[in-house]
Amino acid sequence: MATIKVKQIRSTIDRPQNQKLVIEALGLGRIGKIKQHNDTPQIRGMIEKVKHLVQVFT
Repeated sequence: MATIKVKQIRSTIDRPQNQKLVIEALGLGRIGKIKQHNDTPQIRGMIEKVKHLVQVFT
């Protein structure tokens, strides 16, 4: 299965609670942290919710 890397590039300070929860669920939490995930529709949906806070590498 294909994988993608997600890197947090912006802070969650002053963001809605649901965006903070998505960042936590993606395994991020601080700027510069990178996590690798399987490329599934569920992960893509989570990334779409916080696309302004993360950078995606395929």
